[in-house]
Amino acid sequence: MKILLDENGIQRSITRISYEIIERNKAVDNIVLVGIKSRGDILAERIKQKLLEIENINVPLETIDITYYRDDIDRKNFDLDIKEIEFKTNLTGKVVVMVDDVLYTGRTIRAGLDAILSKSRPAKIQLACLIDRGHRELPIRADFIGKNIPTSHSENIEVYLKELDGKEEVVIS
Repeated sequence: MKILLDENGIQRSITRISYEIIERNKAVDNIVLVGIKSRGDILAERIKQKLLEIENINVPLETIDITYYRDDIDRKNFDLDIKEIEFKTNLTGKVVVMVDDVLYTGRTIRAGLDAILSKSRPAKIQLACLIDRGHRELPIRADFIGKNIPTSHSENIEVYLKELDGKEEVVIS
């Protein structure tokens, strides 16, 4: 097991991603952050705080559970309550920045896109990921990346965040 990012590295990545979001969009007043459970939502909250610190604008934050939208489950035998995604913020016409911890095959992001588009029509959807490890199965790329980590299929990337895990690091094993 090797540490790829320590606590300071994660903080620097969040800061860099936040500045890149501002630069790419010229302003943040039309942005809505959408964090994918269960670590993307924590990272989205951190980006929200950083954008507030930099731009003094409180960007709306939504959280989605993409479980129902995954392409590897049998929807007929699924608990239908989970599919009801309701956003407090109207995403139509907004710039949505979807946030996740690790971008790998792209299937989680595809499920997130399906979830968002089932309820709204954003002007644009961008993707921010802490780690991009490659091996895409779908034509999906991140707009904002904390760190590119080329990996083999046999390696695992694990993201630990204080809010869930009590420690703060990204490791490869």
